[in-house]
Amino acid sequence: MAQSEASMEKALIKQLTEDVSQWTYRRDITDEASLWANFREKLNQNNIGALDGEPITDVEFNQIQQSMLDVAKSPYKAALWLAGENGEAVIPLTREDASKGSIHLMAISNREIAGGRSSYEVINQFVSEKQDDEDRERRFDVTLLINGLPMIHIELKNQDHPFMDAFRQIKKYSLEGKFRGLFGMVQMFVVSNGSNTRYIAADTGSNLNEKFLTSWVNKKNEPVENYLEFAKEILRIPEAHEMVGMYSVIDSERKKLILLRPYQVHAIEEIKRASSRQESGFIWHTTGSGKTLTSYTVAKNLILIPGIDKTIFLIDRKDLDQQTSLSFKAYAENDIIDVDDTDNVHELLQKLKNKDRIVIVTTIQKMQIIMKRYNNDEKKDSPTTKKLRSMRIAFVVDECHRTVTPETQRELQRFFAGSLWYGFTGTPIFDENKRQRKGDLARTTEALYGPCLHNYTIKEALQNKAVLGFQIDYRDSLSEDTILTVGEKLGVGSYDNLQVHDKVVREQEVLSAYYKNSGEDIYDSDDHRREVVEYIVNKCAGKFRLHAPQGEAYEAILTVQSIDIAQKYYKLFKEYVAGGNVSASIKEKCVDFPKIAITYTVTENDDKSIVNQQAMKEALKDYNEMFDTNFALDSLQAYNTNLNDRLARKKGRYKQRKEQLDLVIVVDRLLTGFDAPPCAILFVDRPPMAPQNIIQAFSRTNRIYDQNKLYGMIVVFQRSAQFQTAVDGALLLYSNGGTKEVSAPPFAEIERDFQEALKELRQIAATPAEVESLKGDVSAMQKFVKAFQKVDRLSGELQVYQEWEDKDFSDYGIDREQLNDYSGKYKNVIEELKKPKENEPVINIDIGYELQNIGSVTIDYRYIVSLIQTYMPDEDDLIAKPIHDETIDEHITKLGESNPALASVISTFWNDMKKDPIKYKGLDALTIIETSIEKTINKKIREFSKEWCVKPQDLVAVLNTFQDGDNIALQIDYDAYRESHDGVSKLKYKRAAKDAAVELIKDIRPLRDK
Repeated sequence: MAQSEASMEKALIKQLTEDVSQWTYRRDITDEASLWANFREKLNQNNIGALDGEPITDVEFNQIQQSMLDVAKSPYKAALWLAGENGEAVIPLTREDASKGSIHLMAISNREIAGGRSSYEVINQFVSEKQDDEDRERRFDVTLLINGLPMIHIELKNQDHPFMDAFRQIKKYSLEGKFRGLFGMVQMFVVSNGSNTRYIAADTGSNLNEKFLTSWVNKKNEPVENYLEFAKEILRIPEAHEMVGMYSVIDSERKKLILLRPYQVHAIEEIKRASSRQESGFIWHTTGSGKTLTSYTVAKNLILIPGIDKTIFLIDRKDLDQQTSLSFKAYAENDIIDVDDTDNVHELLQKLKNKDRIVIVTTIQKMQIIMKRYNNDEKKDSPTTKKLRSMRIAFVVDECHRTVTPETQRELQRFFAGSLWYGFTGTPIFDENKRQRKGDLARTTEALYGPCLHNYTIKEALQNKAVLGFQIDYRDSLSEDTILTVGEKLGVGSYDNLQVHDKVVREQEVLSAYYKNSGEDIYDSDDHRREVVEYIVNKCAGKFRLHAPQGEAYEAILTVQSIDIAQKYYKLFKEYVAGGNVSASIKEKCVDFPKIAITYTVTENDDKSIVNQQAMKEALKDYNEMFDTNFALDSLQAYNTNLNDRLARKKGRYKQRKEQLDLVIVVDRLLTGFDAPPCAILFVDRPPMAPQNIIQAFSRTNRIYDQNKLYGMIVVFQRSAQFQTAVDGALLLYSNGGTKEVSAPPFAEIERDFQEALKELRQIAATPAEVESLKGDVSAMQKFVKAFQKVDRLSGELQVYQEWEDKDFSDYGIDREQLNDYSGKYKNVIEELKKPKENEPVINIDIGYELQNIGSVTIDYRYIVSLIQTYMPDEDDLIAKPIHDETIDEHITKLGESNPALASVISTFWNDMKKDPIKYKGLDALTIIETSIEKTINKKIREFSKEWCVKPQDLVAVLNTFQDGDNIALQIDYDAYRESHDGVSKLKYKRAAKDAAVELIKDIRPLRDK
């Protein structure tokens, strides 16, 4: 029998408060008043000196409350305040006694973890008060307080429920505005059903994405799922305080708090230990798992170690416009990191010489200039040289092989004799793929940096759902028959003899013979490229997910061998689209597909500089026309930054379809160190690369994004035999043994699973109409729900394979109309299962599952709200730009055709925001609209109750359980009704009340069905 939630709470609190724990259970803190009183007590205790022994007065505490309510408006704003000055969050206070002036009170300090003035308390069953009569009271499970502030909130479900129910409950409470007041300070959510436990950084309800729920793994990368074991690993002190104080990062660009994943925390701890031993080393974390974030936090933490004078994060000059540098700036804006991104070497020198213990982000080129300047005979004995040479510097290098060559590292190590080096890479260089010999210089990662301090391979990342696997299609324009025919024609061998050759050897020999005979690569032709263009534009709707709501389709990169070929592709795409060759079915899904750009390095003095510059000018002109920008050759760095932002879609404006790209053509740019979660596809038309370059390039596609992104999709257009061998070798090398878990299953396997799922669905309900006969049989309804969810999931997987191009659902004995009919019945069954019943069996399905591939709508409610959110001013904005966006008005009008009630609520809010946007600064559009919807519903219920003399709670119960065709059993008060309605019989009144209730349901349901 499953453990009850109450007993789980009790066990968790016991785990937290017993043995050597510093947590204290406070059963007395159960409401807003006691929470504020406790916080006041902590402020008085921790600030005796600042308060000069005089406790905070009521007037002063009211001032503090107003300040804290402002700080706690959002998790991001709370995080900014908690970061404080050097890790200490303070509250300004003007004393009631004017003669005592103004002071600052220490509220919480990340420099006093597990000691000093830090206190740790556990509360449970906290009651969130109603904001008004229509609001609902909510009870929170377990919350952890640091210095009286709720910092970690835990929601529990018993083992009869999935942990996702706890997550959905947190989202619901957030959208209802329950995380307000001091509870607005929460930085970390934990959800568990006892057997499965996850954590996630706090955010507003509309931004909480289940894809970022993280499971904990121990130092051996073994999962920790049990909630009590999780509490031992991460919720004890000091770990819990470190998690929200040291292992959290504020991203100022995305306005989000980020909590590190367990492998990132373990890597940081390993580097700490290595630095205490004065040892260097490297971190192998698979590409896409957040190395930049890890290396940033390492740099931040290293400077806290007494034996280190400076921490220097090295990047290459060519990466200044890349995301590593930009991400560092976004992370560092509210931190102790000093991002040096100027070209002023003198300024860098001053930062090295001063006594401040800071982290400096700078280029390898500037470090070389300083080293060479003070490494010559004239200056080798100068005070500056001696000071520099004696410094204890920790060098942190992200993408460590691209940034620092063995020659440069050796020079720096000789100059800074006591330096430590910590390299980060997703693709270490091993003996199997070591560099060419160059004297006695290092040829592998270990030889360059030292031992691997922590590894986290793609295999482990897949198991922990930190990255996605790869689905690889080999779509060669040369068929096997063509290879054999060309080989025979060129005298490589007879058709029959070549047929029994090893595929890779045969391909190499035939392509080599073709090149020797013609002087050209067989794939370097416009005929081949036109086939590729046709395929990308008209055959990849499923891969791009063009059927998704506007703004939610994926994007792709096409990588080719040279700038010349990239330019040819760009021209062919333009001609193809201009020639009206985009199919009607594609335009029906996305009218302006495809939107294409190109990027490559433009030089000044090479042979092809003028040609390349002219081609880039034309591409920039197209880009400027497409997005109303104004880039030119002299602002290429700004163009590349804008292109990066547009592809990454991390800034609100780029979530709109009108601001998005579908495809960017590159040679090597963007194939390393580039993070764009919406990028789901890599098209490859070039010979195989080195193993590390294959993994780097492929990993542009396997970032976690949304529920529908299942794989990073790779399509290879040439040398398929050689490429497949190279890919298998690369995956084996970088997956720590075995590639099965890394690569998606073949189409035939997914097809078979889909057919079996469809068969199972038909056995339960042969037609959509037969679903009605399942009503009342909870077990049968659950079986139907499970079966249809499986059909939905597998139908989405099918559509990303190239084999799907010439297929449709009708090939499997069902058409889209029938699937949509099943979808409608599925939604009804879900509503039926949600009805409370006595002695009901345990619901063992994912009742909150959202259909991803069947029955989707064209204009999505959440998409409209996300567009509105892009115009919501940031918290620190003083003025707001005028808002003009006819697209949103059009979307609302379109939504009104199918759901006028919902469209009306959105329209009211949208029009009000356009009039005075600044009053909504820092707020969440979805929360505001959801609150407005609830108020609208409650008002209708209140008016109905008053009119028909029905208790509101009885009416709500009917609304929550009613299905079309049900008999309504209303608890009516005829005597009360008769007082204001003369001459109406009781029977007539009962009928009229029931009819009115049905109309009310029809009125309210569209507000909930969204």
